[in-house]
Amino acid sequence: MTINIFTTMGTTSKNPFIVVGRIEPQYFCDREAETATLLKAIGAGNNVTLISPRRMGKTGLINHLFEQPAIADNYHTVFIDILHTGSLRELTHQLGRAVFDMVMPLGGKVVTTFLHALHSLAGKFGFDAMTGMPTFSIDLGDITRPALTLEEIFTYLDNADRPCLVAIDEFQQIAAYPEKNIEALLRSHVQRAANSRFIFAGSEFHILQEMFLKSARPFYNSTDMLELKAIDLDVYASFVRRLFAPRDITVDDDTVATLHRLTRGNTYALQRTFNEAYTILDDGERCTPDTVATALQNVIAGKEPMFRAMVGEVPDKHKGLLIAVATEGEAQCIFSSKFVKEHKLSTPGATQHSANHLMRHGLITRRANTYSLNDVFLELWLRLNYTTFTLHKALTQ
Repeated sequence: MTINIFTTMGTTSKNPFIVVGRIEPQYFCDREAETATLLKAIGAGNNVTLISPRRMGKTGLINHLFEQPAIADNYHTVFIDILHTGSLRELTHQLGRAVFDMVMPLGGKVVTTFLHALHSLAGKFGFDAMTGMPTFSIDLGDITRPALTLEEIFTYLDNADRPCLVAIDEFQQIAAYPEKNIEALLRSHVQRAANSRFIFAGSEFHILQEMFLKSARPFYNSTDMLELKAIDLDVYASFVRRLFAPRDITVDDDTVATLHRLTRGNTYALQRTFNEAYTILDDGERCTPDTVATALQNVIAGKEPMFRAMVGEVPDKHKGLLIAVATEGEAQCIFSSKFVKEHKLSTPGATQHSANHLMRHGLITRRANTYSLNDVFLELWLRLNYTTFTLHKALTQ
């Protein structure tokens, strides 16, 4: 984990606005109600679908849940992120590695039981030359029958010595796999899993809602639904003041409120900006709107090469809609003649084609009839480079 280090009043301290890696409890902001909801659902034997925009804190919440005594003391926990998987084989590989990582600290007998459970991969595991312990040296090509290997993994989980809690992030990705009936296959395993509970997390509202709320789909009405929204402004402002306090740095609620509004409460954008502000402030200073504007500019500048590359890959015929949605922040009725005319787009039909392209490539997302960018910093970069928008004006007026 990358940690910013500072010398403060003769002591070394880390930046408390953590944006990478494990978040220690004292640096974790709120989510008390959501944590309680998840604990209640899992305790009642239910599975949960957790939906939120990207970078709103799903992964942090899941890791925070895993550390709660009711979970840590009673469950084996497994987490995988399948955003960049493209097939059942890749999903199976990710899950197999995650379960292997779970059993390794438990000792030789448990590891041996897991290895023996995966009959379809017999002889494929390697061993560390120094310790003699097995290693997960399975290549994708070694998984020749992914459906069978997946079944073996679920069978192992169902026979584990304690209940298992499995969280699969960006679960909507399975809808893009080329294999047929993936949802039905996974649903059948989940339905039979007496010893495991599942959290299906994701960021594409329209895909997940269809997957879990449409009666024709295999996962219909099979989970509790939890939407992760922005942290309450008052709660986050108090959190910011508390983390700045040891260095006698002060910040007005209005300053936090302005950034909260500009980022629509996106947890990562807030944390990353205050992480940067923490690095540029001296002890006893005030965190002002100008400070936040400078911090935000620094963060965006650091991401600019990536953003230029990303936008450079967008065909010109689709770029206009990307900029239009960024300009609006949350764009509605984007196929209307009014929206098309106002943003100098081509036609409603062409805009529909562009929207599908941008969603397919993960640049924008849709919730009901509202479209927005998946990355708040990319949104701000586009506004800075293609409109008259300025950070100073946005944060001081």
